[in-house]
Amino acid sequence: MGLTNQLKILPWLCVVALVAGMLVFWTRGKATERELIALRESNQELKKALAENEDLKKIQLQVDEVARLRKENDELHRLRNEVRQLREEKQGGARAGRPAQSTQSGGSPAAQPETVQLQQQLHQLMAENERLRAENQQIQVNAAANPCFNSLRTIEGAKDQWALENKKANGTAVSAEDLQPYLKNGALPSCPQGGVYTLNAVGAMATCSIPGHVLPPQ
Repeated sequence: MGLTNQLKILPWLCVVALVAGMLVFWTRGKATERELIALRESNQELKKALAENEDLKKIQLQVDEVARLRKENDELHRLRNEVRQLREEKQGGARAGRPAQSTQSGGSPAAQPETVQLQQQLHQLMAENERLRAENQQIQVNAAANPCFNSLRTIEGAKDQWALENKKANGTAVSAEDLQPYLKNGALPSCPQGGVYTLNAVGAMATCSIPGHVLPPQ
């Protein structure tokens, strides 16, 4: 009779052991999942911090470029004033009937070579000023596009993680739903200036519809 009771209890003991084992595996799986989520968030934060650091460096370069441009403008104004003063002095001397200081070299005043030199410098500075203006304009465009660059980098980071964890090769199509687990709040970032993003396949950079909002090739 005791053996019969033991045989009846044995299946239940097996069930209890099986349930206990499944509970242990489930608990471990949940812990691993939490660790993976924490790792993803840390990775995203690290990438964001690196991107912000790059933005700060670019902003400092922009400040230095603007300061240089202002200095060139001040020099340009100074030379313009000098040329204007020399012209006024020359015109004033002609109206007063004063003879030229030196007419042996083709009748040119002695101050004329200096005036020509200043004019040449003025033209050079004007050309340099235009170049700096164009560069500064480009810097301002890039500064305005930096938030979009950060969003594109975030998308690329999510694509890389998705491809790595799911063993996807370059050229594999990816959707917004695929990237949701790898993005903060499960949502794709957006372009602050209203551009429309195209994810593109793995290995191809995500793009924005606004011209100039393009990540450099890696």
